[in-house]
Amino acid sequence: MSLPPTTPLYNHPLPEIERWLQDQGCQPSDQGRHCWHIDRPDWQADVELEVEEIVVRYLGAGADGRDIQRSFPYSLCRADVEAAIFAGP
Repeated sequence: MSLPPTTPLYNHPLPEIERWLQDQGCQPSDQGRHCWHIDRPDWQADVELEVEEIVVRYLGAGADGRDIQRSFPYSLCRADVEAAIFAGP
């Protein structure tokens, strides 16, 4: 990516954010261009690029098997969002 990881996500162009998601192992979803999916050995999640924030839904990760959802504003730097999302639920 051309911008440093300490740069807020809102300063990254959309193609760079999409490339960043792909670099993290995310795959585009059939649900729309703003939807992504990631499978890790211990968890899986859907990532949605919403207007104001990135929404992550960890599938079946709750103690009762429910999804866990977290949101991250684009004002956070890429490194912080990356650490939060890809550490898992």
